Amino acid sequence: MESTQTLSSYKRQQNLLNFINRRHRATVNEMAEHFSVSVATVRRDLETLAGQNVIRRFHGGAMTAQKAPPESPVLQREQEQNEEKKRIGRAAADLIQDGETVFLGSGTTVLEIARNLRSCQNLTVITNSLLVINALTDAPGVEVVALGGMLRRSEMSMIGHITQQALAEVLADKVIIGVRALDIERGLTNDYLPETMTDRAILKIGGEVIVAADHSKCGRVSTAFLAPVTAINTFITDTETPSGFVEDLKTQGVKVIIV
Repeated sequence: MESTQTLSSYKRQQNLLNFINRRHRATVNEMAEHFSVSVATVRRDLETLAGQNVIRRFHGGAMTAQKAPPESPVLQREQEQNEEKKRIGRAAADLIQDGETVFLGSGTTVLEIARNLRSCQNLTVITNSLLVINALTDAPGVEVVALGGMLRRSEMSMIGHITQQALAEVLADKVIIGVRALDIERGLTNDYLPETMTDRAILKIGGEVIVAADHSKCGRVSTAFLAPVTAINTFITDTETPSGFVEDLKTQGVKVIIV
């Protein structure tokens, strides 16, 4: 193999990119050793690749940059990662105490959480999700506070100015939301800007922010920025989430629960 040291910077960077894509994740030292170049050269090349949004940097290395695919409507997603969502739903519900006020967002993972709260007592659930409302309508120990707004039919949720005005009037002990994509560097992102504005208002009402997402959402980036990962207090995910991703979250001060 031609010495990487003698290659053009473009070719060297393409070799690094291919190496990262094959492994999904690699450290600077691994790449320097594999290609027989200096650590400083690898770091410069990684900065260039990160600037092109073809990789994601983390402390001491880089990982593949996975673009979150377009999200199908919520009712079509219910069977995707179904077992993982059920485990996450049970684990999140275990964090909620009788007598608390919690906000539950939209999405299929949060719907599983709602289904595990039906036996709670003296619980108040604030939500903008029609699916969560339906899941808790006949739960006798749960008071449901439904937020109005503009219906986003694909998610069966309320968003927009009216929803945000209502959010300014409430507070919750815990806010529990799903997320379209989560990346260490790029934070929480989703694929619909109007919903992002509502989600930002949601994050402000909680004493504790809990994000529940299966492995398919991790290490991915979507189009609309919501918040940095430091906005999360607790992250609940499944065992398929890469261990390196979990460790990087922990270094950002996020408590991670794996089920």
